[in-house]
Amino acid sequence: MAVANQKGGVGKTTTAVNLAAALASADQAVLLIDLDPQGNASTHVGITSADQKASSWDWFEGKTALRDLVKKVPPGMDVVPSNSDLTAIEVRLLNEEDRVRRLRTLLNSENSYDYVIVDCPPTLNVLTLNALMAASDVLIPMQCEYFALEGLTALMRTIEAVRSAGNPKLKIDGIIRTMYDPRNKLTRAVSRQLFDHFKTQMYRTVIPRNVRVAEAPSYGQPVNLYDRRSRGAIAHLALAQEMLRRHAQPETNHG
Repeated sequence: MAVANQKGGVGKTTTAVNLAAALASADQAVLLIDLDPQGNASTHVGITSADQKASSWDWFEGKTALRDLVKKVPPGMDVVPSNSDLTAIEVRLLNEEDRVRRLRTLLNSENSYDYVIVDCPPTLNVLTLNALMAASDVLIPMQCEYFALEGLTALMRTIEAVRSAGNPKLKIDGIIRTMYDPRNKLTRAVSRQLFDHFKTQMYRTVIPRNVRVAEAPSYGQPVNLYDRRSRGAIAHLALAQEMLRRHAQPETNHG
């Protein structure tokens, strides 16, 4: 599952990390892949570059197996950490024939997880395209604000292009509203618009603005470990449960 939005600052990394942790807490085998050279997802779960024996570069080059690259972090999920090597991978891949399919090939040969969550960069680059070509689903975190729908339209066009270019089964798993403040009139208006446009693709669970969610990364923990009673932790656990219920049903309610 690629967690993607071409607009930055929508809570993409926060959603990827905390959803992965919530799914792991629900006894799912979860792999979180940090595909952003900034490495924010890695930092969020307490992995520093000093902790990394091998890097994504070695994996993409076929020099390291996935099992030798992953770090296991609480609450029991595996993480492929990111570092600045990913910027070099991006440049290197530009000249390769399989430049947008490398991740798909790597995962096809080694994936034994219930969920692989990929935190994509906030830009449409060769790493994001690798994630979308490898994914079966896209989860779209978005803030209910004025320019939100513009970013969503751009992402929809990208998903269509990826379907045409070799991943026809790619579908939108759902749209999750982040940093949600129901007291804000614009938030409510944009939320209504989203439901009008996307109906069954909308997740009912919303992720509220919550200080505990904002604090958790500086302690190197997902929010459900940092403060499991906080509104942010409860919301991400609810999102994971809603996702598991959806995926247990026949594929009729989203696409």
